[in-house]
Amino acid sequence: MKLEIGSYALVSPGYLLLLLLIPLIYYWLHRSRKRYHTQLTLSSLQPVRGIHAWRERLVPVRQVLWITGLACIVLALARPQRSLQEEEVKAEGIDICLVMDLSSSMLAKDFQPDRLEASKAVAIEFVDKRPYDRFGLVVFAGESYTQSPLTLDHRVIQDQLSSLRCGLLDDGTAIGMGLASAVNRLKDSEAKSKVIILLTDGVNNRGYIQPLQAAEIAKQYNIKVYTIGVGTAGEALTPVSRRSDGQYVFGYANVEIDENLLKQIAEETGGQYFRALNETGLRSIYDEIDQLEKTEMDVTVFKRYKDLYRNFAWFGLALLLFEFLLGNTLLKTLP
Repeated sequence: MKLEIGSYALVSPGYLLLLLLIPLIYYWLHRSRKRYHTQLTLSSLQPVRGIHAWRERLVPVRQVLWITGLACIVLALARPQRSLQEEEVKAEGIDICLVMDLSSSMLAKDFQPDRLEASKAVAIEFVDKRPYDRFGLVVFAGESYTQSPLTLDHRVIQDQLSSLRCGLLDDGTAIGMGLASAVNRLKDSEAKSKVIILLTDGVNNRGYIQPLQAAEIAKQYNIKVYTIGVGTAGEALTPVSRRSDGQYVFGYANVEIDENLLKQIAEETGGQYFRALNETGLRSIYDEIDQLEKTEMDVTVFKRYKDLYRNFAWFGLALLLFEFLLGNTLLKTLP
């Protein structure tokens, strides 16, 4: 009966009982040494006490080699294997485009350490949970651009998310431009489901494409848009100006999010609007979207095994051969 231990298995574990014979064989050989070795009786060992030749110090090495070699041979008889688990996946994946606001207000301190860093961390976790979906990344502030086209290489998306920072674009909030860029990335997709997750903390005030116009185009291409407004209720410590050296000056300001607009965009495209007041709420929103947008797939799991007994057998034989050579050369004893 096969014995499985994690990713390893023994086809014939009964042979392991032979390991019990090794100490018995060693004991028997030790007891019978007098038959093969001549003993010399001395009146006193005081003159040579404490003197040990280097050959004498290596005697235990022969014993270790002998015992280890036999143990490897026994393990080889038990036929160890390593299981290689594979998945054959037939998936109808979802194409998802993340649209991230990079306006300076995303540095507000009502999230820890700020809105942008919290949003990046949660988005990275979301990508990690969906291994079979393609992801793209669009960023916007006063203008927008595609940070990464749709790809199955999630490491690229996560690295791109990690590198996002405010100040890369002209400041402002061009929601319509960001949404339009994402639609442009998804419109030719042949995926069964196409989704945009748009995250912002402000009011549309820049761009030549209006948000509702972009939402209408998204609807025409059957693209569902989930909108997320991030920011606490009331006031938050927010960048209010920027010094000549590029450093932001912070002050308390009212949090203004055009929730009506974000709701309209979501309703127009069959998505939903969410409001995140803190990091915990933001993580819950992504979890809810994860549940709403399930990837349908057929997964067949099978195992194949790689035999390891040859490795143990050759290693055991090598140890026994080495022990034999030592016993007949460097560590040879006279009868």
